[in-house]
Amino acid sequence: MPDNFLFHKVSEKEREEIKREAKRIMDSFSKKLGRIDSKKLKESLIERKQSDRQEEEGKCDNNFSREIMFENAPNKNDDFIVAEKGSWRE
Repeated sequence: MPDNFLFHKVSEKEREEIKREAKRIMDSFSKKLGRIDSKKLKESLIERKQSDRQEEEGKCDNNFSREIMFENAPNKNDDFIVAEKGSWRE
């Protein structure tokens, strides 16, 4: 066990509460993003040949699932998702 006083074992009740709160935050953020009128956004000062990443099909579930998150991640290493490091840059 680490010598970190902030660490504690999470009970099943706390785990479910964390899942609900995380889902509430993500849903709220998603709704707010959906309300943005992209036509009113100012153009970026950086010009690139490709500005968006290529989306791929992934699994979807109404309940947040670590397993599905890892299945959807294109690059992973054991218990970690390997984030892209600017492969979209020129």
